[in-house]
Amino acid sequence: MDPSALFHWDLADHPPLGVPSGRGDGDQGRDETTGRGSASDESAAAPDLGASASPSGTPEAATLDETVPGEGAARPASGGAEALHPDDVTSAPWLPRAVAEIDVPVLVHALRGSMDAGHAGALVVSHLLATHASERVATFDVDELLDYRSRRPPMTFEKTSFTEYSDPELALDYLATDQGGVLLLHGVEPDLRWEKFASAVREIVERLGVRTTVGVHGIPMGVPHTRPIAVTSHGTREGLVDVDGSVFGTVQVPGSASSLLEYRLGAWGHDAMGFAVHVPHYLAQAEYPAAAAELVRRVGRVTGAHLDVTALERAAAEVASEVDRQIAESPEVAAVVQALENQYDAYQEAAGRSLLASEEVPTADELAAQFEAFLAEQGSVEDGRPDEAGDGERA
Repeated sequence: MDPSALFHWDLADHPPLGVPSGRGDGDQGRDETTGRGSASDESAAAPDLGASASPSGTPEAATLDETVPGEGAARPASGGAEALHPDDVTSAPWLPRAVAEIDVPVLVHALRGSMDAGHAGALVVSHLLATHASERVATFDVDELLDYRSRRPPMTFEKTSFTEYSDPELALDYLATDQGGVLLLHGVEPDLRWEKFASAVREIVERLGVRTTVGVHGIPMGVPHTRPIAVTSHGTREGLVDVDGSVFGTVQVPGSASSLLEYRLGAWGHDAMGFAVHVPHYLAQAEYPAAAAELVRRVGRVTGAHLDVTALERAAAEVASEVDRQIAESPEVAAVVQALENQYDAYQEAAGRSLLASEEVPTADELAAQFEAFLAEQGSVEDGRPDEAGDGERA
């Protein structure tokens, strides 16, 4: 199969005849009421990251037993970003009307289906789409890439008929920023044809003038939520990322479409890099907006664009407050967090000591068991047991 057959362009190849090309007409290509182009519905509403409505009508931060939704399930109300108001985009940056007009140095990718502790990558996507005017550039043919039986898209049944089907999507959007623009590849991770997918992205990268691709996601680590967030940076050539302070030596990890994409692009001579934000493993299945905020800041440094993280930081403060409250109610859980804090502090004081090597901190299974007992006591789940994440996406 020709890799180009895996996707189609949503924009015309060239601007219409008689319409001048180039930047400056910021209103063309946008919906007059929203200031947006044809980007994904992922940005249609301003999601309240990590919060749900309480009986009193006030938001409640996510609890520690929140599970990762199954792949193909409806997207959680996430992102922590406030949607654009029409008045906010009257002078929005330029949006492309044709493929030939796009020359963007950075493409960011975050795909759902592989490891993403704290929903960090998914929250980055929601936040960026909700806070920037956008235009759909290309859409992939998920029928050629998805194994529907392993990730069944949800359907809604009402009384006597099916009324809705949640179409899986994998798409490329142009996001307008104060520095010109960023490309965002987001949606479901391909189950099939990873090599063809990587080749297709290569075609897009070379066609649109992309110089650097950046992958973002979260990884579970034995770190406390009370310490600064760390990030593991990786890239395809020396000097592309700062490797000082890395806690990893040589490890073998499960592959992903995003990781293979980075690897292949490097072999083809393209700069490709990624950021894996460290998420406390006792919060890996809950939405963790603090991790997403750090990823957005890292992306901003690569692109040179100002990417506001105010909404994510606000959501992070609410989640941290709720986590602290729950921990304060359980001496056992508090002791676990204290042990992680001691380990983190010791690592900072002793160069070269791995966060993964301590024998003083409980294992992930032991941590999970303690949190499970605590949540059962609080009546947070039915029958005294939290839902298992086996049916959903695993961090």
